Amino acid sequence: MHEKLFGDEGRAWVADLPRLGEEYLRRWDLTPDGPSRHGWVGLVIPVRRGDGTPAALKLQPLDEETETEPVGLRLWNGRGAVHLLDHDPATGTMLLERLDAGRSLADVPDETEALTILSGLLARLTATPAPAGLRTLADIAGRMVADVPGALTRLSDPDDRDLLQHCAGVVRDLLPEPGDRMLHWDLHYENVLAGEREPWLAIDPKPLAGDPCFDLMPALDNRWEEIVATGDVARAVRRRFDLMTEVVGLPRQRAAGWTLGRVLQNALWDIEDGEPEISATQFAIGDALRGLT
Repeated sequence: MHEKLFGDEGRAWVADLPRLGEEYLRRWDLTPDGPSRHGWVGLVIPVRRGDGTPAALKLQPLDEETETEPVGLRLWNGRGAVHLLDHDPATGTMLLERLDAGRSLADVPDETEALTILSGLLARLTATPAPAGLRTLADIAGRMVADVPGALTRLSDPDDRDLLQHCAGVVRDLLPEPGDRMLHWDLHYENVLAGEREPWLAIDPKPLAGDPCFDLMPALDNRWEEIVATGDVARAVRRRFDLMTEVVGLPRQRAAGWTLGRVLQNALWDIEDGEPEISATQFAIGDALRGLT
């Protein structure tokens, strides 16, 4: 995965990982305290600090996304998110509050309960103004709109082209007011873990300055099998959407517009990776919400 995402630098990072881990165990006086876990790019090692308190050492390659993670965690300062205990900007290595890595919102059987908890955290996180210098939704959305003409030529299905054009038009209209809140950008069910200080806390943010309406998609397209199982995908998508907008306190039309922006973003990423069509999940979400814009 690291070689696919980061090329030669990713392969070199993996080769250097044992040394890097040992260095920070020594530097921060840490003792391993259980089996490590990993996500797409990061390795998390349960540890105990010199005074015996539990923590988690997170090692990950430093790039545009990971370098901003400590910015968000430091600004939130534990309010709805995992506490950042220490950080080395040179490598992106972080020492974090220990949460229960084996229990996330994905494990809560009642989807409504899980989504209500997630939405409450989202409301708290996006209430924080973003600091200067953070990546902005304005820049990202502007580039997305600019990429649409080229992407359209690579889609064969006229329905896909129509949806992509509709999403681009909505985002173009929203661009003059892109927002200035601190966005998590990846708040799905598995990125909310059980804790002791608070029952549930967000992890693994990809901070972005923008409109909170842009932060709904990860909770709409995760646990997708539960959407499909209802037998009415469009209705189930709108039900999730309505719950989130109500709890977070978002205007429905604007929230639908920026969620179509996420459909656009995900579609452009897929097209860039060589996909000839919009994924069925993204198309279903876009189709369910386009009438609200």
